Formats: sequence, structure tokens, C-alpha cells
Amino acid sequence: MTDMIVKNMSLKVGHTVTISGVPKAGAECFALNISSGADHALHMNVRFTAHGDERVVVCNSYQAGVWGAEVRQGGFPFNYDELFKFTISLTPEEFLVVLSDASEIHFPNRLGASKYMDFSFNGGVLVRGFEIN
Repeated sequence: MTDMIVKNMSLKVGHTVTISGVPKAGAECFALNISSGADHALHMNVRFTAHGDERVVVCNSYQAGVWGAEVRQGGFPFNYDELFKFTISLTPEEFLVVLSDASEIHFPNRLGASKYMDFSFNGGVLVRGFEIN
């Protein structure tokens, strides 16, 4: 189930999206998808205790019905019921995610597009802010 969808809002190469929110108490995880149609250029899964993981951010892509290789980088500056804020910048080569503890995740732009229009959030999160600059 998808909890929030943003469509037709353009994240282009050179732009940055800033996202803020609050993880719900007791949530196992929450996810952000940056998509092009049914394909996810970036699936960012913040896992408190999910899929055998604890307190880790896992990034992946989903293309033509197939998941890519997972990337696990950065810190874990997420706490239940506390506001978080992070940015995602798009370059031709990668998505650069900068978390609130200043740790970085470098995730390849596997779909290779210069613009993505669709965003979705699901799981245990209340999204408070979403802005593209």
C-alpha cells in the first residue's frame, strides 16, 4: 500500500529534493520511491527492524520487474517520533542522498534518465515536507 504519491513534479539533473518527516512509533520501516512508470530509479528503504535488518538504510532500483543489487551506505539518523530531514540530488550518474547526520549515500542512476516525475512514500512515516529546488 502506498501512503503518499506525488506525480508530475519534476526532479531533473542538477536539482535537489528535500524531504522531512517523522517515523511513526513502532514502525518496522518506511520507503521512498523515485519512479519512471513502473520502474523505480531509487527505492530508499529505511529499516528499523525489517527484512532481517536493524537500523539500516537500503537503496535499490527496480527495472522491468527485476530488483537490482542493494546498496547499504550512510548512517542511520532516524528515531521514532523525531523529525528527520534529508536531501537527494540527481546527477547524470547518481542520486546523492545526504542524511541529517551528514552521512552520504551514493546510488547509481541505473535507469539513466535526466528527469523523474513520480514519487511515493509508504510504511511508517508521516511526511511533513517535500520540496524540489
